[in-house]
Amino acid sequence: MRDIKNLRVAAIATDGVEEPELLEPAKALETAGASVELLSLKPGPVQCFQHHDKGLMVQATKAIEDVSPDDYDALLLPGGALNADALRIETAVKRFVSSFDKEKKPIAVICHAPWILISAGIAKDRTMTGYKTIEDDVRNAGAHWVDREVCTDFNWVTSRQPGDLPAFIPAMIETFADFAKKTQHA
Repeated sequence: MRDIKNLRVAAIATDGVEEPELLEPAKALETAGASVELLSLKPGPVQCFQHHDKGLMVQATKAIEDVSPDDYDALLLPGGALNADALRIETAVKRFVSSFDKEKKPIAVICHAPWILISAGIAKDRTMTGYKTIEDDVRNAGAHWVDREVCTDFNWVTSRQPGDLPAFIPAMIETFADFAKKTQHA
């Protein structure tokens, strides 16, 4: 696995986040040397789900509105329909995500989380995948839909569902490592 030591990753989630889509990528990032901080709409407990069933509670350390995108090098947006739907209407979340894209920082997105990119107004003309039920939303936002376990489009890595994590995680780490390498030489 590629080295991403000292990379600061923001993961944004709220109640309803799909547990493996948050925990497995975060663990892989930390194993590779990154630090991952869970941000939410407010600090405190976040209820994870495993599809329809409640899973673990995890702790968000900070509220999204209390941090700056400049404090992080990369972004992880895990899915879960309830999670993504709640986050996509929040101005602070949309502003944060838009800032990452404007700065061309890497963004890893899975399942329903492309909704957040769409609501942030940054999906047009991008190529991505996501959970099968959001295909129409992706196309209607002017993005190009592909049905693959992982899709990389410049600074974005998208994936469909928890079953695709074995493909998503290495692609995410490679994209994040490429960014880290470029910024070290800048």
